[in-house]
Amino acid sequence: MTEANPGTCIVVGVGPGLGAALARRFANAGHAVAVAARNADKLADIVDGVAAAGGSARAYACDATSEDGVMALFKQAEADLGAMDVAIYNASGRVRKPVVETSLAEFTDSWERCCLGGFLVGREAARRLGPAGAGSILFTGATASMKGFPGSATFAVGKFGLRALAESMARELQPQGVHVAHFNIDGGIGEHGEDARLRPDAIAETYYQTHAQHRSAWSHSIEVRPWLENF
Repeated sequence: MTEANPGTCIVVGVGPGLGAALARRFANAGHAVAVAARNADKLADIVDGVAAAGGSARAYACDATSEDGVMALFKQAEADLGAMDVAIYNASGRVRKPVVETSLAEFTDSWERCCLGGFLVGREAARRLGPAGAGSILFTGATASMKGFPGSATFAVGKFGLRALAESMARELQPQGVHVAHFNIDGGIGEHGEDARLRPDAIAETYYQTHAQHRSAWSHSIEVRPWLENF
C-alpha cells in the first residue's frame, strides 16, 4: 500500500446514512471502496454519490450472515479493486418487543446480523491483513453495546457480542500490526435536529482518523455522541 494507493476499503452493511458517509470518506482519502448490502440495487445512488465527490466505489450484493457470501465478497472485491486495507462491519438487526413476545427466529436473525456477520467479515479481513501486518478492521456498535434496554434484548445481545468479538480480535491481531477498533454510536444518527443527532459525515471522519492513527497511539474503544446527549 502507498499514500497514493492506500488499498481497498470494504464496507459491509451500507445504507443511505452512516454506510454511505463511510464510503465517501474513505474514497476521498484515495481508497477504492466496495459497498455491500443484501440488495445491491439499493446501492446505486451511494455509488453515484461517491463518484460525484471524486471517489470510486463499486456495489456488491452480500448477505453478511452467509459464510460463502462473505468469502465471495472479499475475493471478488479484491479481484476488481485491489488488495484490501480496511474492512468495516456496519450491519445490524433488531426487534423492538418484550422478551416474552420475541420468537426464536427473531432473536436468531438479530444476533446473526449484529454479531455473526461481524465474525465472518472480521475473520476474512484478518486472514488477509494478518499476514500483511497492516490495515484496519472497524466495527460499528451502539448504545446497546454497553446497555441492555427494555424491549431490546435481541439488539443488546448482538451488539454486546460484537463488542466482545472486537476486543478479542484486537488483543490477538494488534500485535501483528492490524488495528481493530469498536465504535459505540451513542445516540441517534441524522442530518436534522441541530446538534441533537450524530451527523453521518462527522461519525465517518472519526472512523477515518482512527484508521489513520499511528500505531504508537492506537485507540480501540471509541465512543461518539452528540454533546447534548445524556450518558
